Amino acid sequence: MLGAVVAPTDPIASTAIMRRLGVPRRLVSVVESESLVNDGTALVLYRVAVVAVVSGTFSVWDASWRFAWSVLGGIGIGLIVGFVTAEVRRRLENPPVEVTIALMTGYLAFIPANAAEASGVLAVVTAGVYLGVRTPELTSVQTRLQGVAVWEIVVFVLNALLFALVGLQLSRILDTLTGRSTGELMRYAVLVTGTVILTRIIWVPVFSELPRWLWSSTRHPAKPFGHSFLISWSGMRGAVSLAAVSLAAALAIPLSTDAGTPFQDRDLIIFLAFCVILGTLVLQGLSLPLLIRMLRIEPDHSDDAEDAKARIRAAEAALARLDELVDEDWVREETAERLRGLYGFRRNRFASRFDEESDGAIEEQSQAYQRLRRELLDAERAAVTQLGRDGTISGDVVNRVRRD
Repeated sequence: MLGAVVAPTDPIASTAIMRRLGVPRRLVSVVESESLVNDGTALVLYRVAVVAVVSGTFSVWDASWRFAWSVLGGIGIGLIVGFVTAEVRRRLENPPVEVTIALMTGYLAFIPANAAEASGVLAVVTAGVYLGVRTPELTSVQTRLQGVAVWEIVVFVLNALLFALVGLQLSRILDTLTGRSTGELMRYAVLVTGTVILTRIIWVPVFSELPRWLWSSTRHPAKPFGHSFLISWSGMRGAVSLAAVSLAAALAIPLSTDAGTPFQDRDLIIFLAFCVILGTLVLQGLSLPLLIRMLRIEPDHSDDAEDAKARIRAAEAALARLDELVDEDWVREETAERLRGLYGFRRNRFASRFDEESDGAIEEQSQAYQRLRRELLDAERAAVTQLGRDGTISGDVVNRVRRD
């Protein structure tokens, strides 16, 4: 039970540090994707463990069947919910309604999966991945901007509420652990936290080398030890996006079994889960930046190059489309030429980043343009705000003009 509770990792803190220090994107992706797999698998095992303890019986075949159904059923229900939600959102053009549906999608996937005794977490993750792939074709720019802002607030509030809930429960739990000495509790906490950290340090390098051992070493070259160790040390436990799995799982442990007897050591499990989360966040989280510098992992600048290539391709696509539309009756020649100059300058600006002989003049012009544009926008906002204060225009007009 305790193993399933403390198994999920929280990539939020570690990936934020990795990105800030320029760690290769592949390593960041490994840590993020690993968390998705860990969350679903750990909660499936947690469900099996709870059923075994509450019922007082355990069968390998029954547990295997429950595990398989939880995984496959959760994925299947998630795909169905994701498809239906995508079809509904495709027919909408109302940002508040679309954002509301996006917030409800997690519940729409979790509730039927949980009722069918499948993995609700895997259903939510699957629906999210499916919708994430289709989001560009489903939503407008305005909807995406509003959605990002709303999700950031929701994630922050849920994480804060969860840790507050644990803090409220922790004081009661400490009161119920009077039968154990402080030294004994600390030994348990250090032992469990150390086991969690050490097991990951041993397992990750071994598992990462399995493909090379099982298949041709030519197809699977050896990975640098520093990369494997960095992933090993990035296994902090805590509040995961929208659902803090470790803490939520611990708090969801039943109070009693089917026989009516208290769930043995429930409070101790919650206490140890809290200690593991706190210990890994403090020890590994604070030492991660120093470890990255000590391992001398080369910064990854591939994102900058890909960003420039994408913007060049987008500008070229816009220019090509402009050439197709320039002869249309509704297109004014002076407007077309102004846009041609704008997109041409944008293309040349990003293309200059790949030109070793470039003197940086285009980039300097672009930065000057952006600064001037910001100054003009500030002047526009100040003028509109003053009109609103004078009563010349209504508040609705002020907000609409500001938004545009």
